[in-house]
Amino acid sequence: MTSAILLVLLAVLLVAGLLLAGIKAGASRSRAATGRDRITARDPLTPREQSMFFRLQTAFPEQIVLAQVAMSALLRTRTVRSRATFDRKVIDFVVCSKAFEPLLVIELDDASHARKAAKDAARDAMLGQAGYRVLRFANIPDQSDLQRTCLEQASASEAAASATR
Repeated sequence: MTSAILLVLLAVLLVAGLLLAGIKAGASRSRAATGRDRITARDPLTPREQSMFFRLQTAFPEQIVLAQVAMSALLRTRTVRSRATFDRKVIDFVVCSKAFEPLLVIELDDASHARKAAKDAARDAMLGQAGYRVLRFANIPDQSDLQRTCLEQASASEAAASATR
C-alpha cells in the first residue's frame, strides 16, 4: 500500500514538473515574440557611415570598398580563447584591391569613442599584429584629404615592410 502511494506521489510530482516547464517555455516564447526581446530590422549602415562609404567609393574607384566587415574575416588564430577577443567585433570599412587583398582598414569614430580609447587601442593592436594598420577618422574627410591620408598610410606600410626584409 505504501509503495502504491509513493508511486502515485512521484507521478503527480513528475506531471507537475512537466507542466511547470511547459508554462515557462511558453512564457519565454511569447516574451521573445512580443516583449523587449522582439527582433526587428535595422539599416546596415548609419547615415554617417553611408556618407563615408560613398566618399570611399568616390576616392578609390579602382578598389573594392567593404563595409561592416567581421574582424574574424581578417584575423585568425589557433585558440578559441584568442578568437574570443575579436570574434564578434566589426570593422567599419576595408578597402581592398580587385583581388580582395585588404589595403586599408578604416574606422569612423563618433563621440562615443572618446570613452572607448583603450578598447580601440586594443583592437588596433590586434589588427597591427596581423599586419594591418588602422586609419581612424573622427569626421568624414573630404575626398582629397582622404586620398592623401591613405596614400601616406600606404607609403608608411610599404616602408615598414621594406625595413623588415
